[in-house]
Amino acid sequence: MSTTKIRLSVLDQSPIRKGVTAEQAIQETIALAKYTEQLGYTRFWVSEHHNTGSLAGSTPEVLIAYLAAQTSTMRIGSGGIMMPNHSTLKVAENFRMLEALAPGRVDLGMGRAPGTDRITAAMLNPSNHFAENDFVEQLADLRNYFHDRAEPGTIQQKIRAIPQVQTVPAMWLLSSSGQSGLFAAHFGMAFSFAHFINPVGGAQAVQTYKERFQPSEELQQSEANMAIFVFCSEDEEKVRQHKAVMDHRFIEFERGRGLSPLGYDDIKDVAYSLQEQDRMRYNRQRVVAGTPAMVKTRLSQLAESYGVNEIVAVTIAEDFDDRLESYRLLADLFLN
Repeated sequence: MSTTKIRLSVLDQSPIRKGVTAEQAIQETIALAKYTEQLGYTRFWVSEHHNTGSLAGSTPEVLIAYLAAQTSTMRIGSGGIMMPNHSTLKVAENFRMLEALAPGRVDLGMGRAPGTDRITAAMLNPSNHFAENDFVEQLADLRNYFHDRAEPGTIQQKIRAIPQVQTVPAMWLLSSSGQSGLFAAHFGMAFSFAHFINPVGGAQAVQTYKERFQPSEELQQSEANMAIFVFCSEDEEKVRQHKAVMDHRFIEFERGRGLSPLGYDDIKDVAYSLQEQDRMRYNRQRVVAGTPAMVKTRLSQLAESYGVNEIVAVTIAEDFDDRLESYRLLADLFLN
């Protein structure tokens, strides 16, 4: 097994636990950012989701500003900004403002999924055609805005992204397929594979990204990480219950019922069809849940198979203290 030191980062979706308000969920995100910075985590990303009752993170650009003010060393960023929902110029201006507030500490993670259902996505951006070419054009325009330049003969020559600051946020493409890895390689951006969404093909996507990477002004060498659901506990019963809750969440989502706050007692007696049991076995590949020794072994194996030295942990738990403890145990395993 590789002896490369693994860095840890956080992707937080501001989950709304059963019996907890959205306001409390956001306060938990803030507390988690402060705590994981003390533990030595590399970066803290917040997500963009819409029209869901279980995740409070809808506007990462707003939350990042506050988190940057509450921290001092850890990188703070988006995991990610869903580009089809936004004007490219507005994204550029939002993140230039964030760079002015926290220069050299901001990550702009971007995705091309809407982070919601198609109807909500159409309301967020009525001109969204969900076209791949539109996303590629956004990436090209974004880099031009960050460097105060434009393609000759285009209207962008008359536009500047304000404020004009000296630094550029680190740009990451986030994906659960290999396609965005190719875009990241072409534009010389960093690449994060969402194993917590798709547990198949990630290692190959990262390898292809590295092979095709073209250095850019912002990034001279390829940089990649992988994100995965993680729950670490010394209590085996808590691990068992966590797995059961995650199994149920995935099945409910695949049934088209969306996500809602729930606890183990809500689902402990649910019976599943044989087909659903097959899906549960597949979806368990998206999660590493176990005692510290098991978690360290499995995460080390995944990091080696992906060829990365950074794991982004996504942790949802019924109890906030269990969530904090999971991140502490991870830090003890890899950072100390």
